[in-house]
Amino acid sequence: MQVLLVHGMGRTPLSMLRLGRKLRRPGHTVHLLGYVAALEPFARIVRRMQARFARIAAGGPYVVVGHSLGGLLTRAALGRRSVSFTGPAHLIMLGTPNRPPRQARRYGRLMAYRWINGECGQLLGQEDFFARLPPLSIPYTIVAGTRGGPGRSAFGNEPNDGVVAVSETLVAPSDTPITVPARHTFMMNDSRVLAAILQVLQRIER
Repeated sequence: MQVLLVHGMGRTPLSMLRLGRKLRRPGHTVHLLGYVAALEPFARIVRRMQARFARIAAGGPYVVVGHSLGGLLTRAALGRRSVSFTGPAHLIMLGTPNRPPRQARRYGRLMAYRWINGECGQLLGQEDFFARLPPLSIPYTIVAGTRGGPGRSAFGNEPNDGVVAVSETLVAPSDTPITVPARHTFMMNDSRVLAAILQVLQRIER
């Protein structure tokens, strides 16, 4: 199976290399897509992603694994078909906020946040941005981290990965995420996350 790995905001494709190596071992073909959230407008990244989808789809079925913002970029790319392409067989979202994350609203006005995260970071704090996201028309799996812990954080006692609450990962109220005791930034390197991804790939290949 072809697998496209899309990193999160403030990260680079390097953050997905370890996961990529582990996915290659059982024979999967791994592709990486990179972007710079601090410099690139959201729409431009989406257009590049669509073009990449078209090239990968020419080689057969594929799955997208998106960490954090990578999942939202994929959702937007699938709903804005300015480029003709075959969509992925499945989308796996790792810690993707599918509704406005409170941390983006909390820190969105800080200069450092704006400088590091650019337009993409500002969009995460806007209700209308999420309202405009197209509904997912392909099967998807949500993986959410729970190692953020309770206490005095913005999450109170709600399960979270330190950046995104489990409840913020839901696309629909009926969704049941796979939860793992992992932190947001490095959850793609967790062995339980890898196991969940491999299970999805095995189901698709049957």
